[in-house]
Amino acid sequence: MPPKAHLEPHLSSEDLKTHYRQARDTTESRRWHLIHLVDGGWTIKQAAEVVGLNYDYSKEIVRRYNREGPDSVKNRSRDRQPPIARSLLTSAQQQELRQALNGPAPDGGSWSGPKVAEWIARKTGRDHVWPQRGWDYLKRLGVTWKPPKSTEMQSQSLSS
Repeated sequence: MPPKAHLEPHLSSEDLKTHYRQARDTTESRRWHLIHLVDGGWTIKQAAEVVGLNYDYSKEIVRRYNREGPDSVKNRSRDRQPPIARSLLTSAQQQELRQALNGPAPDGGSWSGPKVAEWIARKTGRDHVWPQRGWDYLKRLGVTWKPPKSTEMQSQSLSS
């Protein structure tokens, strides 16, 4: 039989059980359960199997608990922030785009995401700007797409 793992006495067995039962996050609950079982004399391998965790990952949880204490059990993935997206345009370029959007598109039609993306590529010197980024800037600047009037509708409005 493999040797029992050593567990630093950061918390009592009863406290470990309380943490395990009261954890709202499933990741934290599994980690507390693992530590509680190891504290109760189970091997890491047995406890990992019961809790449904990988053996190597379970060893790391126990090592981290011994080294850092109860704070190491926390699910840190919830604390991560997504990376902040960099703006393609400076504020001056955004003002320039806003002015350009007040007039017709370079081809004479309405502005669209792909057309704004081309404008951004020309202004910034980029090889390629995805059309979605053009739509993002249209939305950011509060521009709504208006379909062009058909020639039939224009001729009716002129004859009225």
